[in-house]
Amino acid sequence: MEPFVSVFDGYRCFSCKSEFDPTLTSYPCPSCGGILDPKYRYDDVAVDRSDWNRRCGSMWQFGELLGVENSADIVSAGEGGTPLVNCPRLANRIGVGRLFLKDEGQNPTNTFKDRGQSAAISVANAHDVGAVGIPSAGNDGQSASFYSARAGIDCEVFMSDQADQLKKDLVKLHGATLHLLEGDISEASAAFEEAKEQGLHSVSTYQTPHKHDGMKTMTFEIASALDWTMPDHVVYPTGSGTGLLGLWKGYRELDELGWLEDSSPPAMTVSQSDGAAPIVRALEAGADEHTPWSNPESIAKGIEIPNPKSSALVIERVRRSGGYGVAVPDEAALDAALEVARTDGVEMSIESAVALAGTIALAEDGEFTEDDDVVVINTGGGCKTPRKLAAALD
Repeated sequence: MEPFVSVFDGYRCFSCKSEFDPTLTSYPCPSCGGILDPKYRYDDVAVDRSDWNRRCGSMWQFGELLGVENSADIVSAGEGGTPLVNCPRLANRIGVGRLFLKDEGQNPTNTFKDRGQSAAISVANAHDVGAVGIPSAGNDGQSASFYSARAGIDCEVFMSDQADQLKKDLVKLHGATLHLLEGDISEASAAFEEAKEQGLHSVSTYQTPHKHDGMKTMTFEIASALDWTMPDHVVYPTGSGTGLLGLWKGYRELDELGWLEDSSPPAMTVSQSDGAAPIVRALEAGADEHTPWSNPESIAKGIEIPNPKSSALVIERVRRSGGYGVAVPDEAALDAALEVARTDGVEMSIESAVALAGTIALAEDGEFTEDDDVVVINTGGGCKTPRKLAAALD
């Protein structure tokens, strides 16, 4: 891995604006419990975009703007560098200029979660953390256990018993301790909070600042692939919304550095299942944050998050960028996954297909034009939800 000079400068709380130095290891914000955001000295970046383009191998080609100061502490397995797959046949069918899928299914554990966990576990490794913990609906727990194993750090995963058996098995395969809780992700989160009091270092969504920070590298790669421009629209399958925060941060950082050919932001769009759509409902109601969703029920369990704690941040960024909120039925997601596999050959998890179904719905409603470039984040490969996708073949 090519050496880099980090400009990591500590943390700032999104809520109370308190600032902390880079040695902080207690998350979330010690002052108010809010979500922390890694901050950087942009004026001290000593490379340019051509240097980033020249490097390859993983998302750590962007090491200057990630939260690890010593490259020797990085825990990586080649995550990132995923292709931006052009889907011209489906683009032509729905009437947009170009349709791309950012194919995160090609990461080591087949999901974009690897970006966040590589960043979070690397920081834990830098601080000699002995054990990490996380509540998960499935993919994040698998990813955390994978990177913890590479780092030689103990890992405890608190998972809903509704998760796919494959993900449960893979957590144990990597040597992590798996705690199964009856019910949805809320019960797993509550059990994790109790265990965290015993000294577990959190690599959880909403808590570690490095999850969304690692995910911003998707935007860096999208910009590079599009000759340092932003697409007109980015559509993201939304549960907690952490990835959308990262995507937006990536845009803001490139704009701050002056590396974009056009500083216009991409319209950030939230797509959710209509069986669990608290952020979309809030956007439709003109609210600034969500109301917890009662009795969530969706085939897309990975984004079935009834109480996303970052909703206010997500809603603000959707509105600032001129994006949309769209909710789709399970059947539409299954149909979208089947269509793109047969027209353009891309395999999508059912959660990712929620975003593609939302894109198709917005296109059919006339929200996109025939000149628009649209990027859909394929957060995980079809191998993550094979049994559910098989339902589309019946």
